[in-house]
Amino acid sequence: MIDIRPFSTLGAADFGWLKAKHHFSFGHYRDPARDHWGNLRVWNDDEIAPGEGFPPHPHRDMEIITYVRQGAITHRDNLGNEGRTEAGDVQIMSAGTGVTHSEYNLEPDVTKIFQIWILPDRLGAKPNWGAKTFPRAAREAGFEVLASGRDGDGDALPINADAAVMATTLSAGQELVQALAPGRVAYLVPARGSVTVNGVRLNPRDGAAIRDEAEIRIQAEDEAELVMVEAAA
Repeated sequence: MIDIRPFSTLGAADFGWLKAKHHFSFGHYRDPARDHWGNLRVWNDDEIAPGEGFPPHPHRDMEIITYVRQGAITHRDNLGNEGRTEAGDVQIMSAGTGVTHSEYNLEPDVTKIFQIWILPDRLGAKPNWGAKTFPRAAREAGFEVLASGRDGDGDALPINADAAVMATTLSAGQELVQALAPGRVAYLVPARGSVTVNGVRLNPRDGAAIRDEAEIRIQAEDEAELVMVEAAA
């Protein structure tokens, strides 16, 4: 089963400095049919104006992953962590018992991110933040795992959830086949480019909620960059 969620149907918010689209219920956007997908709770498509961002605010008991699509995001938190994550790379924050953080676009141009929240396997974990550079060549025509709480994904940034965040790039006409184990779900979004997923068309920034498919067969119609979460159902 593949449920395509066109970009035009997503929840929306426009604060001037922030233009956001919500794949799942978030803020003032509520859709009972789109509250979560397995333990994936939030997927926000954010565009942040230069010199703007999210001022210090708290979180707890949530795994928050930021995939930078364009520009860079600068993180600071009350644990003393600070870092700048550039396009194509990822940062993770395990909020655990509580953390206060800010996220700012200190760049001269708009920064575009996917912000992904995943429900943790256990509450009250120790808070943690991390970021890592992932060479793009490693994800050409194959998914590279960027953040994971699964066994066997040792090079990925660690999260406290039975899920994995991964990305790939495809040239026009390339095909990729990804297995999906029984009892698992996936959510796939093209950051850019159009693809077909098991024969169903997916346009840039549309979402595809996938379950009960033994394999995910993706074919690029043009140059594409894809981000996917594989999660516990």
